[in-house]
Amino acid sequence: MSKLETDTYSFRENNEIDVERFVGIQTFATHHMGVIGGEYKKEFKDFIVREIDKNGKILDIKEDSSAHSFSKELKDRYTTFNLIKINKDTFEAIRKIRKVLQIPYNLIKYSGLKDKFSISVQKISIKGDYIEKLRNLKIKNIFIRNIIPSKKPVKLGSHWGNNFTIVLRNIKDDKNLRNKIEEYIKFLNNFGFPNYFGLQRFGKYRPNSHIVGRCLLEGNFKKAFEEFVSTTYSTESMESKLARREFRKTGNLEKAYKEFPNRLNYEKNIIHHLIENPEDYEGSINTLPSDLKKLLISSFQSYLFNKMLSKRVEKGFSLFKPMKGDVISILDDYNGNLTQVKYIYGNSYDSYLKKALNLNRATIVFPIIGTNTNLDEFPSVKLLFEEIIKEEGIDKHILTNKLVNGQEFKGSIRAIIVKPTALKVLELADDDLNLGKKKIKFEFSLQKGTYATMLIREIIK
Repeated sequence: MSKLETDTYSFRENNEIDVERFVGIQTFATHHMGVIGGEYKKEFKDFIVREIDKNGKILDIKEDSSAHSFSKELKDRYTTFNLIKINKDTFEAIRKIRKVLQIPYNLIKYSGLKDKFSISVQKISIKGDYIEKLRNLKIKNIFIRNIIPSKKPVKLGSHWGNNFTIVLRNIKDDKNLRNKIEEYIKFLNNFGFPNYFGLQRFGKYRPNSHIVGRCLLEGNFKKAFEEFVSTTYSTESMESKLARREFRKTGNLEKAYKEFPNRLNYEKNIIHHLIENPEDYEGSINTLPSDLKKLLISSFQSYLFNKMLSKRVEKGFSLFKPMKGDVISILDDYNGNLTQVKYIYGNSYDSYLKKALNLNRATIVFPIIGTNTNLDEFPSVKLLFEEIIKEEGIDKHILTNKLVNGQEFKGSIRAIIVKPTALKVLELADDDLNLGKKKIKFEFSLQKGTYATMLIREIIK
């Protein structure tokens, strides 16, 4: 990637691999296997996401309940429902619902974010009795199902994960195609794939959320404004590029506010604040919803994780086999989630850790760097991190900023490899959109926080 004199970021091929490298994704687990190729997300129905609750139940897009009403005796306080959306991200869908219901943003709670270009179903809750209003709600490509009263709200991260049904298209017909697919299925089920944070975390067409997040942490709000509003990427839409380029050229806030497309509503709000409050860049950034600002900062943490994972591979170390100094986390019995029971590999109990890893009862973890992270507790990672911050000119104390005082940024651990649950092929057939080509329909489940697109990229590269 090169930075042009116009401050536009231009990717060499404008493809997914280029953008992935920009956010720290450098390698595939299946690089040694034959290429299947193909394309995904060609139609909304080709990417179906269904949330899996903490009890393992997969939400059904068609599921609906009979009539319910609030009960004071049962101490109902929230209205919970299934949100089905088509080609909308979770923030956009919530914003539209909030606008129609005329309620503040903080009354609505969700468990996780779902892909925009998809059909998805997820659990949402609103504080108060909104049963009748939700029954009568009509918003294009948003559907409300299974409306019930509840005592408690939906909590962020309370779900187990997500189930995916995905169609890959435009695959070259090959007599060995079925065998190749089965080889991929077997490998990914047995070994898994690198647990990168995918492009959704950073922006597929404007992959800069981590850059804005870094600016916020460095207290450089003017630079954050410029990156969010006026910097252009060769992968974004021409309409967006033209508006941003014109503003960068003229610096005319009033003109930009009028000419920016309405869909860039965050940018318009930021610009409007600066019109009303000249030079108040911090105030302009603070017009962003608090959840979005948290997402920007966590994107920077995600970028550091991706870079450390890629750096490990770059140095020739395995992602699948432990090395001295690796931290091994024991998984819980019920859901297979990470626990705080951790061991450092390279000591007398290594044989037990190897056995636990082979039985899928443990996994190698890296830290998501936060305010409470002590890298001395991650010997194999510490040198990788120090190398990265030196290369990128990052202050090692960057996460001491006042913006990260909350619990969200104290740091955590994340498996470096993720294995799908029940990855299988549902259909291999002629592609109805591409004459002479094949399509494959997959189904699989992943725990929360992992990215289906990273599994897909292993197959299509």
